[in-house]
Amino acid sequence: MTRIFVRLAAALCAGTALAGGALAAGAQAQPAAPPPIAERQLEDEVIYFVLPDRFENGDPRNDRGGLKGGPLQHGFDPAAKGFYHGGDLRGLTSRLDYIQGMGVTAIWFAPIFKNKPVQGKPGEESAGYHGYWVTDFTSVDPHFGTNAEFKAFVDAAHARGMKVYMDIIVNHTADVIDYAEGTYDYRSKGDYPFSRLGGPGGAPVNAGFAGDDNPDPANWAKLTDPAFAYTPKVAEAERNVKVPAWLNDTALYHNRGNSHWVGESSLYGDFSGLDDLATEHPRVVQGMIDIFGQWIDDYRIDGYRIDTAKHVNPEFWRAFVPAILKRAEAKGIKHFHIFGEIAYEEPTATIAAQVMADSHLPYALDMGFAKAAQMVASGKSPPRVMAEFLQQDAIYPGGAKTALGLPTFLGNHDFGRFSMFVRQMSGSDDEASLLARVRLGHAMMFLLRGVPTVYYGDEQGFISDGNDQLAREDMFASKVAVYNDNNLIGSDATTAQANFDPAHPLYKLVGELAAARTASPALRRGLSTVRAFEEAAPGLLAVERHDFESGQRVLVLFNTGETPLSRNVEVSYGARRVTPLVGQCPSAPAAPGSLAVTLPAYGFAACILETDD
Repeated sequence: MTRIFVRLAAALCAGTALAGGALAAGAQAQPAAPPPIAERQLEDEVIYFVLPDRFENGDPRNDRGGLKGGPLQHGFDPAAKGFYHGGDLRGLTSRLDYIQGMGVTAIWFAPIFKNKPVQGKPGEESAGYHGYWVTDFTSVDPHFGTNAEFKAFVDAAHARGMKVYMDIIVNHTADVIDYAEGTYDYRSKGDYPFSRLGGPGGAPVNAGFAGDDNPDPANWAKLTDPAFAYTPKVAEAERNVKVPAWLNDTALYHNRGNSHWVGESSLYGDFSGLDDLATEHPRVVQGMIDIFGQWIDDYRIDGYRIDTAKHVNPEFWRAFVPAILKRAEAKGIKHFHIFGEIAYEEPTATIAAQVMADSHLPYALDMGFAKAAQMVASGKSPPRVMAEFLQQDAIYPGGAKTALGLPTFLGNHDFGRFSMFVRQMSGSDDEASLLARVRLGHAMMFLLRGVPTVYYGDEQGFISDGNDQLAREDMFASKVAVYNDNNLIGSDATTAQANFDPAHPLYKLVGELAAARTASPALRRGLSTVRAFEEAAPGLLAVERHDFESGQRVLVLFNTGETPLSRNVEVSYGARRVTPLVGQCPSAPAAPGSLAVTLPAYGFAACILETDD
C-alpha cells in the first residue's frame, strides 16, 4: 500500500520538483486541493498571517472608522507607519483568490475587535491599526468594517475550504485606566499587598481576602478596594467605553504599574501601559469564556491565536482552553486550533514546553524554530543548531507528536521579517544570495515538522528595516516613505505600488512547497529523525520524516553553504527505491541504509523512500 500511495503522491506533485531550489524546466506547479475542512488535522494546514489594515482597502468609506476630526482623533494617516492605512475585511475578502493561490488552507489575521483609535503621550501617539488595544470585544472595529462583513469573510473562506483563525487578547485591554499618583513604576505584591492601602503600614482594606490564588468567588467578593498599590481613575469620557460592561470595573485589573517583563511583573504589570486584567478573578475567567465562546457560536471560526499568553496566569488557561474547545465541539468544530504566543528569541523548545505544560495550552507559536531557521538559513550558525532544536521535540507535553501542531514561522509583525534577519546575519546585501537563502528558509519551514505560517508580504519579497511598525508594510500601494525605499527581494517593485504578483518567485515557491506538503503525509504528520548535520560550519542538514499511519518516509535535505556538497546519508534500511518529491534525488540507495546525495549551494530536496511494506 505504501508503494501505491508514494506513486500517487508523486503524480499529484508532478511539475513541482524543485531542482536545487529552482523549479525544474517546464514544470507547471499548481497547489493540490486540500481535503475538506472537517477531514483535516491541525498539522495538515498551511497558514497565512495578515494584518487587515495593511492588506487591501476594499471600502475607502470606512478609512476613518466613522470618526470626526484629524488623525489624532480617527487614527487614519496612510503616510504614517503607526496609523491606520485603510485595509479592511472587504479588501481581505476580495483577495482570497490571491491567498488561496499559494496553497494556503487557513488564514490567521490580527485582531479585528473595536480598538481605542489613538493612544500615547503627546508627541508619541499611534493608532490601533494592529488591533491589540481593544475596547469592545463584541464588535468589529469600524475601520475594518462591520460584524456582517466579518461573517461574509468567514463564509467566503469556508466556501473555499479555508479555515479562519482569530487573534484574541485576554491579558489586557486598551489604556483607559490612569493612576492618581501620576507614576507608573511597577509595585510588587510584597511591597503593596492587597490588605493595605499604599504598603504594609497603610490602612487596612479588603478584610478577609485570602489572596488571588484562591479562586473561590466568595473570596473575590471581599476584594472591594482596588487602590492597594495605585489609585485607579478613569476619565469621564471613557468611564463606560469598554464592552461588555463588566470590563469597566477597575477592581478587575491588577493596577500595579508597568511590567518590566521579568518575574512577578511579567504576570501582574501593565503591558506598555495597557490595562492588565486580573485574570485570576473568576469574573474575568467566565467573562472571557463567554466573549470568545460567542464568536464561535456566531461565526463558526476554526481557531484562536492567543496574544501575550505567557503574561497570563496558568490557572486561567486551564479553565479557558477546555471551555473553548467544548464550545467549538458543540458547534461541530472538532478541529479547533488554539495556539498561544509565548515570546522569546532563542533556538530552544524549553521555554515554550514549560509554559505549555504549566498552562495546559495545547500548542504555541514556534518561536524556537523561527530563531533556529534565521540563524541556520542565513549561514550565521551551522545546521547543528536546527538539528539540536528538532531533537528537543520530545519535551513538549504529549511528546514529539505535539510538535507537529506547532505553527512554525520565519518572521512576523513583532520581531521583523525573515529577509531582514537573513541580511543582518549573513552580512551580505547581494540580492541573489539573499533570495537563495530566503528560499532555503521557506523550504525548511515547509519540509520540517510543524504548521508552516507565511507572514503576509514575505511571498512578495518584503524586507523590513526593523521590528514592530517597521515590519508592517502595505500590500496595496503605500504612502509610507520608510517602506517605499526598501529594496524588495526577488523583484524590481517597491511598496509604492500594489504587490499581489503571482509570478513573484517567492509566491511561486510557497505554492510549490505547499503542493508537495499537501501530497505527502510524511511532510504533514511525520515524526523527525535527524540523520546528518554539519557541526561547525554551513553545510548539510538531513532529517527523515516518518508517518506511521501511511508508512511513508521522506528524507528532507538542506545545504546552507555557498558551495555544492555530496554526502552519504543514513536512511531507513527498509528503503529500496527513491522518488523525488522536491528537488533532485538519487533513484535508489547506494547500499542498504545509505543514500548518496548531492545538493547545489543553498539547495534543498525531499526524497520519498519507498519500501516493500
